[in-house]
Amino acid sequence: MQDVSDKIGEIVGFDKNGCYWVSLSVCESVTNAILHGNREDAEKKVRLKFTILKDRLIIRVQDEGKGFDEQRLPNPLDPQNTLKPSGRGILYVRSFMDDVKYRPLTDGGWEVCMEKRLNCPKGDANDH
Repeated sequence: MQDVSDKIGEIVGFDKNGCYWVSLSVCESVTNAILHGNREDAEKKVRLKFTILKDRLIIRVQDEGKGFDEQRLPNPLDPQNTLKPSGRGILYVRSFMDDVKYRPLTDGGWEVCMEKRLNCPKGDANDH
């Protein structure tokens, strides 16, 4: 999964840091889909789709879970939560990506759609 994400990042012209942050966002989202969405049920699938457009990279992670209410998630920046070993994945994804949306799927399941803007044409990635 990380190798694919890194390669796609390179294809669209992200620098090494950009590739890292996109890969980390993909990893966090897939981990959440497995652990929280599908509740580690090996019978349930997680789907990952990359779409490259002229101005942005769109990444969709879909699970077969029931979803969640973002408003009910504990605040990861609250002092009582800062030392907990988990609970910051969504915060990280929102920090690293330009747009993040969560939504239920019509056939059941849940999706996170993440977008990262492409700042320059592929050939000019190293000039900035």
